[in-house]
Amino acid sequence: MIILLIGCQQKREVNTTFYYWKTVYKQNADESRYLQQLRSKKLYVRIMDVDGQNEPIPVAPISFADRLPDSLDIVPVVFIVNDVFKNKSEAQVRQLAANVMRFVKGKVGQAGKKGYGELQLDCDWTAGTKAPYFMFLTEMAKLNKGITLSATLRLHQLKNQAGMGIPPVGKVLLMCYNMGNLRKYGKQNSILEVAELQKYAGKNLGYYPMPIDVGLPLFGWAVAFRNGQYIGISKRLAPTDLKNPALFGFDAEGLYQAKTDLPQFGLKKNDEIRYEESKPAQVREVAQYLSRYLSEKPLNLVFYHLDSAILKNHPAHELEKIGDLLR
Repeated sequence: MIILLIGCQQKREVNTTFYYWKTVYKQNADESRYLQQLRSKKLYVRIMDVDGQNEPIPVAPISFADRLPDSLDIVPVVFIVNDVFKNKSEAQVRQLAANVMRFVKGKVGQAGKKGYGELQLDCDWTAGTKAPYFMFLTEMAKLNKGITLSATLRLHQLKNQAGMGIPPVGKVLLMCYNMGNLRKYGKQNSILEVAELQKYAGKNLGYYPMPIDVGLPLFGWAVAFRNGQYIGISKRLAPTDLKNPALFGFDAEGLYQAKTDLPQFGLKKNDEIRYEESKPAQVREVAQYLSRYLSEKPLNLVFYHLDSAILKNHPAHELEKIGDLLR
């Protein structure tokens, strides 16, 4: 009975931190305060994208205006466009791994770090690119002996383990965002829908044969449509702009409608905007749901992403509560 009671009191260890997804690293007082308050020990830093099917190249690599603080370990993250792995020979995959490693090590040095304990690869692989991507991961593991290699995992990859395979890494990070169809016209939230998460996660979390970390969203964006067709994300458009009655009305579809041409936002008259965001209550609900199915092993909770403008909508004490829900 005593042993049973002690077991019930044990909590899952949760280490909370952020992705840093900008092209220039600069220390920011507000962002540093969040890292300190959440007792973050590491920062997941996007090093670059890799794109180009014929000749893969670094895209928008990060530069370091400041060095990372001594209190933070760096976890380099490399995003690779899925098309990079189409029609690749074994020799090309090995060369890609060597090129990525050389670039990562250079950037880690620029960050003021002598090394790293984890390297994360981010790719939305498909059944057609699974073999070359998994070969790439195997090569990366050979080049990173003694280092934890992790890979991001989308919800469809979690659910369809038989068809999508299990990546040859030490752990995965489940991306609990971008769940819906961004391009679908009408009122919805493609970033975060608990009902959508429930279609893919649940018991599949317990069946997954390796440790799972969790990525949760904090961001929002303005999805633009013209004549009912998706035309992109208006990155300069803020919620305060949408609420300006001189610029936008609210239409029958529950979308904002431009009253005139707005070239500063890349919009024309009658273009429609669906504003999507990660509301704190929804993020908490996702964490509470996941906690019921995740194993009791320690995990990293990684918020996307570290940006002072985004953090204004998510007080540090609220993010602490989300971490507590996963414990």
